[in-house]
Formats: sequence, C-alpha cells, structure tokens
Amino acid sequence: MVLDDWIEALRAELGAELGPDVDVDIRALLDVARVAAHSVDRPAAPLTTFLIGYAAGRAGGGDVHELCRRVTALAESWPPEPR
Repeated sequence: MVLDDWIEALRAELGAELGPDVDVDIRALLDVARVAAHSVDRPAAPLTTFLIGYAAGRAGGGDVHELCRRVTALAESWPPEPR
C-alpha cells in the first residue's frame, strides 16, 4: 500500500523526533480528517490531524483514538456556514 510506504518513509525521515513507540492509526486520522473537511472546511482536515498529533505528543503520547473521537464529535456538531 502506498500510504504504508509513505508512513515508513516519514518515520525514517523524522526518526529521532518520532521515537520507536509511535503508532499511526491511519484509519482514525483519515476519518477525522474527512469529517473536519466536510463539516468545517476543507483546509480544516490537515490542520485538525496536525493538532491531534501535537496534542497527543504534548500529553506524552496521549490516546490518539480518544482525541480523534472527541474532535470528530466537535466537527460533526460544527454549525454550517451561512450561505
């Protein structure tokens, strides 16, 4: 899978910054990105996943699944933009 290869290349490039125990839940991050893009705004997708990763890192490897769940709920409840 191309995405798996990309994640491995990122791990190699970022090496020391990631640490050996970093697990990437591709499905959870793509799901929250999709919801953010459709419920908030397209550019919200990459910014949302970055901030989830940042928050997890600041929490010493916080629970990414829980952060994704909370952020997905927030995005799903986001009011639509007035037309």
